[in-house]
Amino acid sequence: MDSFKKKRLLIIAGDYVEDYEIMVSYQALLMVGHEVCVACPNKKQGEKIKTAIHQSEGDQTFSETPGHNFTLNYSFDDIKPEEFDALIIPGGRCPEYLRLDKRVLEITQYFLRENKPLAAICHGIQVLLAAGITGREVCCQRCVIPEVAPGGAIYKQVDDITDPVIDGNLVTGVNWRSTPKWLAALLKILGTEISSK
Repeated sequence: MDSFKKKRLLIIAGDYVEDYEIMVSYQALLMVGHEVCVACPNKKQGEKIKTAIHQSEGDQTFSETPGHNFTLNYSFDDIKPEEFDALIIPGGRCPEYLRLDKRVLEITQYFLRENKPLAAICHGIQVLLAAGITGREVCCQRCVIPEVAPGGAIYKQVDDITDPVIDGNLVTGVNWRSTPKWLAALLKILGTEISSK
């Protein structure tokens, strides 16, 4: 761990973000020593967002049950994207309205333009598509697939639902089941090595 370089990571989320994708990501990235700032449009540090747990239970679409309330530790209006080493966009229902926020798109476009590490999972890919990830390979939640080609990206089928798709500094995952490998891929891009002795 002598060569460990702490990174400053930004997570943009909103109400009804997928519980596992924000909670596990936040805790795991803190655990390895990174600074993790979580912000939501129109909210300040100390305010809360609601999370939801989405499950495929054999119905025609996934079910949704309440998750945890997540306390934001960063004010959205204070975001200066150049001060962060990576952007993370979890899924759930929030990306469908986050992609309508001009500032969210500007922040995402900054990371794309500067080729900084960018990770999105599940419905989070909707934000990337709205920001213009033309020509990049992604995977995503099944119901988002029809948006990929019209959004200018390339859908890549994964062999296993837990596998991420890596395209340069961009890493995407299918859904919450992908979180461990998706985060591992992001950590590799960040140059974070974890070893046991």
